[in-house]
Amino acid sequence: MKHEIIEKNIGIMIVLIILTISGGFLAEVVPLFFQKSVNEPIEGLEPLSALEQEGRDIYIREGCSVCHTQQIRPFRAETERYGHYSVAGEFVYDRPFLWGSKRTGPDLARVGGRYSDAWQRQHLYDPRSVVPESNMPAFPWLFEDRVDHTATEAKIRTLQTLGVPYTDEQVATAAEEVRGKFEIEALVAYLQQLGTVISETR
Repeated sequence: MKHEIIEKNIGIMIVLIILTISGGFLAEVVPLFFQKSVNEPIEGLEPLSALEQEGRDIYIREGCSVCHTQQIRPFRAETERYGHYSVAGEFVYDRPFLWGSKRTGPDLARVGGRYSDAWQRQHLYDPRSVVPESNMPAFPWLFEDRVDHTATEAKIRTLQTLGVPYTDEQVATAAEEVRGKFEIEALVAYLQQLGTVISETR
């Protein structure tokens, strides 16, 4: 009988929905702000180098995160295929997160060091030459275009402002680190560091 009163009164229904959602948020989300394992970097985690950060930006620009996740769920089928499940402490310096939700291609959370630089370059230049069944597009322009070093220092300084522990020296030398580098070098550098810290510490 009481539920009929609620169902027929939209005002009461809205208030109860808001209270329910708020209660769930307080119980599930708020405690995460105070958990060390969620807010602090895992042992050995360092900020990306300027070249790796530029590679990450290229990864975002080219839409790699649309087809590749960077989050291994704690299920046996995933950990056997990809490696140790993802933990929050790996991502504390990421802006934005690149966990993804669609796996047209394999998860890349632990791809760092699994293949050589040469393999990664060939795979990006002509995916089917190394993975015949691949439906990934080729990215030949990455071998022709150079990294725009003029914005690198500002990017690193912004990340420093947001709490990523870059030193002032790293900020000051960021542009020189990437000057003259091809975009493929930056992207491969980014891919080759993915998941390597957790592999070493777990």
